[in-house]
Amino acid sequence: MHRATRLVLALISGLALLTWAAWEIVHRTTDAWFQKDVSLRAELAVNGARRSLTQTWNDRRGLSEVLSDIARDERIMGAEACAADWAPLGKSHEFPSRVSCAELQGRMATDPGALREGRSLSVALPGGDVHVAVVPVYSADSHLGAVVLVHDLSYVVRREGTAKGYLLAAFGFLAAAASVLSFAAFRYSWRRWSLELGRQLSGAAPRPEFRPLLRDVRSFMDRVLSEREAELEAGDWTPARLKQTLRRHLHGERIVVVANREPYIHQRGPNGEVTVQHPASGLVTALEPVMRACSGTWVAHGSGSADRETVDSNDHVRVPPGEESYQIRRVWLTREEEQGYYYGFSNEGLWALCHIAHTRPAFRASDFDEYRAVNQKFVDRVCEEVDTDDPIILVQDYHFALAPRMLRQRLPRATVITFWHIPWPNSERLGICPFHQELLDGLLGSSILGFHTQADCNNFFDGVDRYLEARIDREHSAVERGGGRTLVRPYPISVEWPLHWLEGLPSPDECRREVFEELGLGADALLGIGVDRLDYTKGIEERISAVERLLESHAEFRGRLTFVQLAAPSRTVIERYRQLNESVEALAARVNARFGSDRYRPIALLRAHHEPPRVFRFYRAADVCYVSSLHDGMNLVAKEFVAAREDERGVLVLSRFTGAAREMPEALIVNPYDIEEASLAMAAALRMAEDEQRDRMRSMRAFVSEFNVYRWAGRMLVDAARLRRRERLRLGFEEATR
Repeated sequence: MHRATRLVLALISGLALLTWAAWEIVHRTTDAWFQKDVSLRAELAVNGARRSLTQTWNDRRGLSEVLSDIARDERIMGAEACAADWAPLGKSHEFPSRVSCAELQGRMATDPGALREGRSLSVALPGGDVHVAVVPVYSADSHLGAVVLVHDLSYVVRREGTAKGYLLAAFGFLAAAASVLSFAAFRYSWRRWSLELGRQLSGAAPRPEFRPLLRDVRSFMDRVLSEREAELEAGDWTPARLKQTLRRHLHGERIVVVANREPYIHQRGPNGEVTVQHPASGLVTALEPVMRACSGTWVAHGSGSADRETVDSNDHVRVPPGEESYQIRRVWLTREEEQGYYYGFSNEGLWALCHIAHTRPAFRASDFDEYRAVNQKFVDRVCEEVDTDDPIILVQDYHFALAPRMLRQRLPRATVITFWHIPWPNSERLGICPFHQELLDGLLGSSILGFHTQADCNNFFDGVDRYLEARIDREHSAVERGGGRTLVRPYPISVEWPLHWLEGLPSPDECRREVFEELGLGADALLGIGVDRLDYTKGIEERISAVERLLESHAEFRGRLTFVQLAAPSRTVIERYRQLNESVEALAARVNARFGSDRYRPIALLRAHHEPPRVFRFYRAADVCYVSSLHDGMNLVAKEFVAAREDERGVLVLSRFTGAAREMPEALIVNPYDIEEASLAMAAALRMAEDEQRDRMRSMRAFVSEFNVYRWAGRMLVDAARLRRRERLRLGFEEATR
């Protein structure tokens, strides 16, 4: 008995020593993993933004914006740029004050040649929860300096604590068991442990003592995959790359889009012929190229006079004509449904609520009932189109605020990505809507909720905070409600690059000659262009008034400047839109009567639907394009104009109240309400030297080409893939540990 006791005590001592040794090994190994992970993540982040960094290195404001973009990673606390002499150049908004370029210079004096040789360095700060990575930045062969990334390593401390807790628990369990086991049990323990380890490796359900190890392995693999995803930020985005991304991260799964407007409308002409029209819609402009690249199904309202005649027995039609890369599933609405859901709640209510354009929103309970019913009808059609229990569904715009929650109830495992294409109101203005809680709860059925800008995301968080019982995780930009979690992120939308509508179009010079001939303009004439639906948010009245003021104050443009407004009629069932039509027509007539003649019209108001090829001819012919939106989420007309100008000519005058103004400061940014300022900007645009036009246009084209619509879609789909992978791992782990 005495001998057995000594053996048990020896076993306990051995177990204690083994536990300590195991902890040291795990600690040192994971520490090395985390250090390598931080360095690799830092290099990937800087390499992905290297082009933007080098372009804005001497522009403190632009550089700070690039650094803020880099610091959006959930584990990067901040980023700062240091010159080659360690002078600070710019930093992100959240950069911690205890880190500075001067301090790092002193800490890195032990290896002064590292940055010159292109090696990134890591510096650990006291406390153990913060790590600083210093990555050199080069332009050609010159050393510009370095980017300093401060990483939050608090999760390392937490994970190490968890691992230590499990090891201590395992030690306590074994020590307690050893005190009552006999010497015979001790002899067989090694054999039994070996058998159990083999069972774990063969894929059996994990025992408690193996869970920390399995959790660390899964965490490590998740980080490896995240590093691979960081590669997506580098390089040009094309349709081929978007397809590759879909195959790699989502295994080529079909995408279902839910949108009110369809990308192709079949209309019956006056002679009975069926023609295909492309609607004047920024949503369609952005999303249609993505669907051509990814394929899938677009569920939309069939509004064309020949739409019913062109679908099959399941209400499907393949598009685009001649290419047929995806299909439209048309949904039919009654007159009452269209009046209440579309014209009523969506446009008289939500559109007016979300745009600060001084039109009073109108909310009626009967309209909201139709809105809810139509959202349910679209959800039913989506469920008929999906072929798995975890499909990828893209819900588009303010017409379907209730659909995400309805989809979540029908398809709990679905990945629902909702994108809100218009501005989101602040919490006080949101409260005007009697159904604001229903709207917020409906949108929180999404896996990912996207807006154009961070300001819109902040407004949404404020609305949730004020009106709902929910947990807002601002650190990770997420909302948790009812057991679900919704990521809320900015995804600035864009246009395709290159634009497929330019294929087959004449050169800009030839387009200019043809447009001038159509309008009857002389060779020395100047052409301005505006392209919009006839909508009160677009500032068309203010735009024409600015042209009038320009002709008043600058006689040199009288008789030479013709401003063409391509205006597609829109929502004429609504009284406010009918009033706008009459007002714009009267205003154009007044300017023409005041400054025009028998052979000269300063304002050419072309009110009709214009197909994209015609619109792009005018873009390529114009001297100036004026986008005067009074409030706009992004405005893709501005980006279309830039993308159309392969000749790097023309000037963009852009309202400061558009999302595009934040991305293209090279345009002439104006307040459209300030008629004097807008007229002066147009005069400056018409007088601008070709060299300055080229410099401004070249910079804007570089931005639009890099941040095109394929990148927009790719970012959302990669975020969706990450969510799906984590959810599947979570469900698999929960199932294995039951």
